Amino acid sequence: MMHVRDTSSPSLDTRASMTSLLRNTSLRRFLIARVGSITAQQMLMLAISWHIYGLTSSAWDLGLVGLCQFIPGLATTFVAGHCADRMHRGRIVAVCLTAQAAIATLLALLTLTHIATRDVLLGLSLILGAIRPFQMSGQQALLPMLVPQTFLARSMAISTMVQQVSVIAGPALGGLLFAIGVNANYFTCAALFCVSAIMYALVRYDHVPPPREPVTAETILAGLRFVWSNPLLLGGISLDLFAVLFGGATALLPIYAKEILHVGPQGLGMLRSAPAVGALCVGLILSRHAISSGVGKKLLIAVAVYGICIVAFGLSRSFPVSLVLLAIAGGADTISVVVRQTLVQLETPDRMRGRVAAVNTLFIGASNQLGEFESGVTATAFGVIGSVVFGGCATILVSIAWSHLFKPLARRETLH
Repeated sequence: MMHVRDTSSPSLDTRASMTSLLRNTSLRRFLIARVGSITAQQMLMLAISWHIYGLTSSAWDLGLVGLCQFIPGLATTFVAGHCADRMHRGRIVAVCLTAQAAIATLLALLTLTHIATRDVLLGLSLILGAIRPFQMSGQQALLPMLVPQTFLARSMAISTMVQQVSVIAGPALGGLLFAIGVNANYFTCAALFCVSAIMYALVRYDHVPPPREPVTAETILAGLRFVWSNPLLLGGISLDLFAVLFGGATALLPIYAKEILHVGPQGLGMLRSAPAVGALCVGLILSRHAISSGVGKKLLIAVAVYGICIVAFGLSRSFPVSLVLLAIAGGADTISVVVRQTLVQLETPDRMRGRVAAVNTLFIGASNQLGEFESGVTATAFGVIGSVVFGGCATILVSIAWSHLFKPLARRETLH
């Protein structure tokens, strides 16, 4: 248990709480592991998307990469949440990262032997999609076990900030490694996955196995029922689903880099990193000054700002302007992520956190992977620019609609 010195000075209290958090060995290992694993995942997805676009030059195939990662998650997500509530969460994540290291190594070997075809890349994307829910459920449910609830919002902001550092580093490093070859990217991913797996395995917390009970559809789907019966959680989680489903332009960035902005793979790495730069700046602020009032209103405004930036990015022909717009979008998204994830953790009892995290994972997967497929489909139908502009406008409309459909979320004043 951590003890924080009481003080009447808010600035001193902030410094004391931050120092106490960073002295937590398990939290430090968790954060280091997140840096390595997210950096590797960003590099791996960058490599697969650039690799498959180089083979096929097809926006449809870029969308299929996202769809192939989403579909298997439908089958494994709720089982993953059940496992996260019954098993050691750090070890679950470690096993998942080890499996991803094996896939990255296999991709490198298949590329060396010229067997890495379009179908092979899509097939391995299916396996990654089946693994990811176990990792994300364990990861999300692990953090609240490492810090007191009073520090959860700041810890969530620090974790988000660390994530964004990795999202910056991953594509940037991946873009540089393309100068050597795609295999340099794959082998580096494998090494980072292995190091992160070791760090997660070393995370310690008081794990008390719950009483044994039969594994039934009722116990596995308990998280879904819990979220459905709580308008605050349902509104927050579904807001992310529809906002990113429509507003995500990640899948189309290879086309923007190659055919619209003409900046190549190195520029693609910068485009993928730009949202994380804005997110890092905002995350740093939130780690020291948590949002204390009007959290629901600020959440919805942040989503609307995100949509506006995506519309402007879709119309931009300037590489520097595009980077700035993506950075602002990333900052707005960070406000949304920190508010939503903190509310989910605070509103959920620990015995349910794994299963609720699984529901959250399913929605995140739908927004990210299914959003990539949506981008590919709409780009095929309306063109790349039309797809991005349509998605940004839809995100703005979602923010407005949710302010009326989920009043408990829109009127929420504080996180606690």
